[in-house]
Amino acid sequence: MDSKLSFKSYTVVGMMLFALFFGAGNLIFPAQLGQYAGTEVGIAILGFLITGVGLPLLGILAIGYSKSNDLQDLSSRVHPIYGIFFTSLLYLTIGPFFALPRTGAVAYEVGIAPFVSEGSIAAFLLIFSIVFFAIALFISLNPSKIVNSIGRFLSPAILVTLGVLLVAAFFAPMGEAGAPQGGYLDNAFMTGFLEGYNTMDALASLVFGIIVIAAIRKMGVNSAKGVLGATLKSGLVAAALLAIVYTGIGLLGSSSTGTLGLMETGGPVLSGASAHYFGTFGALLIAVIITLACLTTAIGLIVANSEYFHKLIPAVSYKTFVVIFSVFSLVVANAGLSNIITFSIPVLMFLYPLAIVLILLAFTSPLFNHARAVYVATITVTFFIAIIDGLKTLTGTLGVANPAWLQGIIDTYSTILPLYNEGLGWLLPAIVTIVVTALVVPNRKAASVEAVRN
Repeated sequence: MDSKLSFKSYTVVGMMLFALFFGAGNLIFPAQLGQYAGTEVGIAILGFLITGVGLPLLGILAIGYSKSNDLQDLSSRVHPIYGIFFTSLLYLTIGPFFALPRTGAVAYEVGIAPFVSEGSIAAFLLIFSIVFFAIALFISLNPSKIVNSIGRFLSPAILVTLGVLLVAAFFAPMGEAGAPQGGYLDNAFMTGFLEGYNTMDALASLVFGIIVIAAIRKMGVNSAKGVLGATLKSGLVAAALLAIVYTGIGLLGSSSTGTLGLMETGGPVLSGASAHYFGTFGALLIAVIITLACLTTAIGLIVANSEYFHKLIPAVSYKTFVVIFSVFSLVVANAGLSNIITFSIPVLMFLYPLAIVLILLAFTSPLFNHARAVYVATITVTFFIAIIDGLKTLTGTLGVANPAWLQGIIDTYSTILPLYNEGLGWLLPAIVTIVVTALVVPNRKAASVEAVRN
């Protein structure tokens, strides 16, 4: 029989989940959105919250609902090789390719760059990133309870510091919201929706889900229904906190352009706003807190990636992976925050549709008796649309013309796929494929899907 959890228990797990999701990098995207959305910030934030808050919540619930052991277990319902491919790519994306070096770049942008002359930015970034990742490497080699203790301190500290800053901005805005820029001018909602991909939280939720479920089971809840209900209630606590913080920072960003100017990333917006309201002390305080938060996030990502790949490739030791990921992230961090964000977008445009469709399949799986054929068909259809989205975004990022074969496919997709120009061309085909293949596949439990247990 399940233990009856109190509201306090749900709040504790919800705060833990909030801390897992809320890396310091997440601060910069709603700030940047606010600046560029300007007067359209409200509708843009709504789109952002769907992918930045709603999808991560669904990802956590999908792991619990599917009764999977982990992400690889769930994605192996397509095929064991796909399970390894998808899980590895997801870990590398939220690890050394993008999110991990981003921790060092964000810490530098907020904590150091405001106090460095323009000509010395690159040199100081190199020095800072060497120190930052050296500390992360050292602690990751022997992770201890110290990191968890710091994390428990930092989450409330970030919330309090941000709370004071956002209250000041609410009662004394820096200025009026400016005119919307770029995609926010014509389609603020979808631009905000796609901007939410940058948090990478929906991807991370597929990794964090099992951590939350384990915490709930330790509290005495073990039935499938009980775990799912407790996960939902705890997830709503984390979702509410994320939504409040994202909305507040977005509004702060929208009022800052007149005073701070239009920034390339959101980091200088936060440091500039802190200095505006609380002087040098305010800028230093938020710099220290965010730098420490980035460091603990970096350690967590190094440990998670090293543990996964050591399990995948036992011949390579955990400590070797720690060194590889730390050094690789150090190199990438020196490309600068703007470049890291820019080059992550094509990968996210490819990976996010696959992640969202996997979440959708996890929830609908009982309706087609978990048949592997439905998983294979739906992921295949999504893959061939998402890969073109990723390549199209990459050529746009590099500023080069699309090859003729690629442009031909893009033109065809634009003509036949609803919502393709909005970045959601994969959605209707995926849903149709689930429905059609579910009707075609014999109505029996697929023995090939060993991950599903009663």
